[in-house]
Amino acid sequence: MSQTDPIAQFPAGPARGRHENGLQVYRGLPYALPPTGARRWRPPAPLPDRSELRDAGRFGPACPQPQRRAGSVYECDIPLKDEDCLNLNIWAPEDAKDLPVLVWIHGGNLLRGAGSEALTDGAALARRGQVVVTINYRLNILGYLAHPELSAEDPQGLSGNYGLLDQIAALQWVQRNIAAVGGDPANVTVAGESAGALSVYYLMCAPAARGLFARAIAQSGHICSAQHLSREANGMGTGHDTGLQTAAGLGAKSIADLRAWDAQELALAADRIGFAAQGVVDGVILPDQPLHLFNSGKTAPVPLLTGFNSGEILTLEFLMPPLPESGEDYTAMIKARYGDLAGDFLARYPASDIKDSTERAVGEALFGWTVLSAAKAQARAQLPVFVYYFDHGYPQAQARGLHGFHACELAYLFDTMEQSPPAWPKAPRSGAEAALTRTIGEYWTSFAKDGQPRSDGAPLWPDYGTGRRGAADQPADAAAQQGADRPAAAGAVLHFADQPALRYDLFGGMYDLIEADFARKRAAGNLPWNWSVGVASPLRGPDETR
Repeated sequence: MSQTDPIAQFPAGPARGRHENGLQVYRGLPYALPPTGARRWRPPAPLPDRSELRDAGRFGPACPQPQRRAGSVYECDIPLKDEDCLNLNIWAPEDAKDLPVLVWIHGGNLLRGAGSEALTDGAALARRGQVVVTINYRLNILGYLAHPELSAEDPQGLSGNYGLLDQIAALQWVQRNIAAVGGDPANVTVAGESAGALSVYYLMCAPAARGLFARAIAQSGHICSAQHLSREANGMGTGHDTGLQTAAGLGAKSIADLRAWDAQELALAADRIGFAAQGVVDGVILPDQPLHLFNSGKTAPVPLLTGFNSGEILTLEFLMPPLPESGEDYTAMIKARYGDLAGDFLARYPASDIKDSTERAVGEALFGWTVLSAAKAQARAQLPVFVYYFDHGYPQAQARGLHGFHACELAYLFDTMEQSPPAWPKAPRSGAEAALTRTIGEYWTSFAKDGQPRSDGAPLWPDYGTGRRGAADQPADAAAQQGADRPAAAGAVLHFADQPALRYDLFGGMYDLIEADFARKRAAGNLPWNWSVGVASPLRGPDETR
């Protein structure tokens, strides 16, 4: 701490940050009261303003959580974990004034992760000309437990979605305070990857989040069938049912028993019995299934940048079903499950390589279908939407069979390859890798600035729904001219391989095939429609001719 450190006069109270290579950085700023004691499993409570100077030189604690699997490419040290975890971090240029703001929501399956992870350090993005905010929020059982007792305590009769409410509270704090460090509260982009992207989709669906952000970025998210709080749907039971089963599995007879647990021990114990965190449709915070809200045009009317990676499942083995022993078994299982869609399924995901076909089928059903579903919904609502496909490989990733793995674009977006987790495949230091890092950073930053992604020397990125390109997006040189002479056409995808290129033919009939299958499952009403893919799909009944 130094007398020359920056001091921000936040309306919430003054804070002393740090000067770091042209940035003013504030870490560990609380945005709500600690969700501890009686406030465990209640909506975030407003934090009273203070006049005392707060030191904001260190990251605040992340939510208590289970450790990532040893040896995982995502395994990293999160040394500070505490239930008092509702805090955020800010990176801003020292001379910032009315800059766009990017609020980053970390991933981790809503079970683990932190806004302090080195992989998503905001410094490099902030130096591109924006204010970057990362947040911590409640995770796992601490953030997503629904239970009849909790609903009875709540004035609106609701429970669950506490992590989502935390994210909304963080965005409210940003609206009120970010101008103190040169951010424009009218120009906020909410962004996230994996569970962070799922959170972005939830925020687009949540009425309480309206007006808190002007744009959205969702990287490798999935719009999954969600439990209703107290009504059976999609064969998933209710949120209340899951809460009761979880409490019983933990040997707790009441919410009071659960509130008496140490937070870290509770997170670990819930993980051991398989607690899966997700949003719950409660009619208020999440008014309906996210897919229905997108398809009916009831989401936030904001531009969206979204995409997925070619090798999503390569590092997410837990999403893979058991594989059949032979190609003949695989073919028979697909025919028994997909009926008249089996021919198209086997053409796209053939029996010649069962593992590869299953990885692609699961990845495209969870992530690819989600991206195109959201993009098509945006297009129908006449809202801007930009779609990418990250398909880049480099020697260490290729050698380990991890081409385009889940989240690998983050090291390029945040320019943090050198500080990525220990087991993360490291890209070489080369001009080509530096160029890709610059291009992705510029695309995302310009989208946060004015809603039109662009990068010097890179292809024009048209709107997926209309094919239109922003007036400000003029080619700087011949390389950027790609696509400029093509008539406006829907369906453009920016393909990040060795170099970014526009493609109109990447996915073939992928979306139509998956949507046809999911539509049948949704119509049945008793199936969790997008967690059952390929050989994991339920058998069709004898009367199901289609």
